[in-house]
Amino acid sequence: MTKDILLFDGERLDKVNEDLWLIQKKNGLTFGTDALLLAAFMPKTPSKIALDFGAGTGIISMLCAKRDKFRKIYAVEAQQKFTDLIERNAGINQLFDRITAVCCDVRALTPQTIGTEADVVFSNPPYMRTASGKLNSSGIKTLARHEILGGISDFCAAASKNLKFGGRFYAVYRPQRLGELTYAMQSAGIAPKRLCLVFPDASAAPSLLLIEGKKGAAEGMRVTPPLLMYTAKGHKDYTDAFSHIYQNGDFPDEFR
Repeated sequence: MTKDILLFDGERLDKVNEDLWLIQKKNGLTFGTDALLLAAFMPKTPSKIALDFGAGTGIISMLCAKRDKFRKIYAVEAQQKFTDLIERNAGINQLFDRITAVCCDVRALTPQTIGTEADVVFSNPPYMRTASGKLNSSGIKTLARHEILGGISDFCAAASKNLKFGGRFYAVYRPQRLGELTYAMQSAGIAPKRLCLVFPDASAAPSLLLIEGKKGAAEGMRVTPPLLMYTAKGHKDYTDAFSHIYQNGDFPDEFR
């Protein structure tokens, strides 16, 4: 299989979860825990249409497609080089019928772009403000990490614009920006409904958060039990909950 996959300069090929082959750019953001957790956090709704905002390599869309989480996924990416990469990754994994790459800034996306409103929008948005952190020398990493093509309020507004009434929004984000995230969701008419904080181990502060919102819903958010990834500080052994996520591509019942 690998000998038949064409790689360009600056690319690498990896075998990742769900037996997926993933072409990644060496100077871009690579597959990590945030993508794996977001894909697993979303329940299986195989009749629904979903949008992936800021899709990058398309890995979250592909993880969802392999688990039959949605009928169709439109992977929306502002950078043409990554839109092309999504198409190549979907092709080598025989997922062309489930995933369509769309080159578009999410702020400009409308239901007319894909021909319908979506049931679900999910995103691993840029975590960092343009004025915070050291800007990476790689332009593609800078765009992925920093809010150059829109901040969290833009992503939430775009999600609301493209969601059906009652549609769901899912995101993985930084815990220290939870206040901004929930404010942006509420301002866009998306009520936060489920929140999970992710901890490396019991002695550490949370490193990620996962959130689910519903367009047009009443207030009232459930906070799940904390998700610990490792049993102890040395980070050698996964917890039972994280092992379940890693092996099954979904969360244990107590987190739903």
